[in-house]
Amino acid sequence: MTFWEHLEELRGSILRSLAVAMVFALLAFGFKDELFFVVLAPKDPTVQLINTELTSQFMIHMMISFYAGIIVAAPYIIYELYKFISPALYQQEKRYAVRIVTSGYVMFMAGVVFSYFVVFPFTFRFLGNYQVSADVKNMISLSSYIDTFVILSLMLGVVFELPVVSWFLGKLGLLNRELMHKYRRHAIVFILIVAAFITPTSDAFTLMVVSLPIYILYELSAYVVPKKTASPPALSRREGAGEPNLN
Repeated sequence: MTFWEHLEELRGSILRSLAVAMVFALLAFGFKDELFFVVLAPKDPTVQLINTELTSQFMIHMMISFYAGIIVAAPYIIYELYKFISPALYQQEKRYAVRIVTSGYVMFMAGVVFSYFVVFPFTFRFLGNYQVSADVKNMISLSSYIDTFVILSLMLGVVFELPVVSWFLGKLGLLNRELMHKYRRHAIVFILIVAAFITPTSDAFTLMVVSLPIYILYELSAYVVPKKTASPPALSRREGAGEPNLN
């Protein structure tokens, strides 16, 4: 195939992926009550959401429907991209590509689910009820709720990619099990910092609830990366640079 034929094939894959995503997005848009029942379920029932802009609710409805369409259509989109690049890969590279893409998608969705059921409810309950003074009442806007919901989901999805990224770096020879074990203490401190950033709550329980799964991911990453391979010993000058045989 020529360059333009490859470009045409890529355009077809992108258009088919967008079409499937738009179909699911339209379906999600039509099931508004069911869609926002899922989106609003993690919030604290005692915190009332408000809307302050005329077009905000409609635009949020469209945005959430589009995100839902992308999430549902993600397996087909990944299949289209794999079908496009697979002819250029060797058989072993195809196996690696399938493993990376499949495990990456599964781990990302696991991070989103963890955010939905654990991290976001804790975060929203703390921030939604936090007051600097009893005279200052919280009035949380719908757009603020959605922004926090989406950002935390993306952040946890990316964090849960740690084993996949570690395995890939291990295959490239940039990471090994001994190195991860050596810097385990440093990693624990970094994990606590990340967990404190993700969940800005003041109690140690919430911090441990978030940091423990991330630490488990780190140990899983150390398990999936290969061990350090010992390089062959260098030849001594006497053994490697002997006198040439003139006979």
